[in-house]
Amino acid sequence: MPIKAIDLRRGMAVNFKEGIWVCVDNQKVAKGNWRSYQVIQLKNIQSGQLIEDRFRVEETFEQAILDRKDMEYLYSDPSSHVVMDGETFEQTHLPAELIGDQKVYLVPNIHLQVAFVDGVPVTVDLPNTVELTVAQTPPQVKSATATSQMKDAVCEGGARIKVPAFVEIGTKVKVDTRSGEYISRA
Repeated sequence: MPIKAIDLRRGMAVNFKEGIWVCVDNQKVAKGNWRSYQVIQLKNIQSGQLIEDRFRVEETFEQAILDRKDMEYLYSDPSSHVVMDGETFEQTHLPAELIGDQKVYLVPNIHLQVAFVDGVPVTVDLPNTVELTVAQTPPQVKSATATSQMKDAVCEGGARIKVPAFVEIGTKVKVDTRSGEYISRA
């Protein structure tokens, strides 16, 4: 199924240069009265090679079919993250670099979308929001004004976020995994 360069989104897989590549980033560039183009970052799932190239907006790719499964995160070890298929109870070890810096949002029993090609995991999508417990934050200042002042907090897993002054240690907060921002109390 053909897909235009402008419609390619992060995590989508395409057949390109005789291999399967996953879109890492896609940015549209428009310079005045020049033609617009897409700057797309692609990662080869077999070799791990990362390329960044310019494509015409109308240029098409052949979309690769990925087998996507909803899996439950169990725990991490130094080199991988262990997830379980909720239907078959089969455990899979995901390489640590597949999740990368977003590992700070992993909490036990969270559901992830894992994409497979020929039984090999290639991409992992976290939910848009997660609930984390605040592990460290300075105490609330009694003389704080009514304006919304933000303070630093460290959550379970190591996520560093800015939270309102009323949030204390042990409070469950909702965090956006895409931006790393505080949304609300859970």
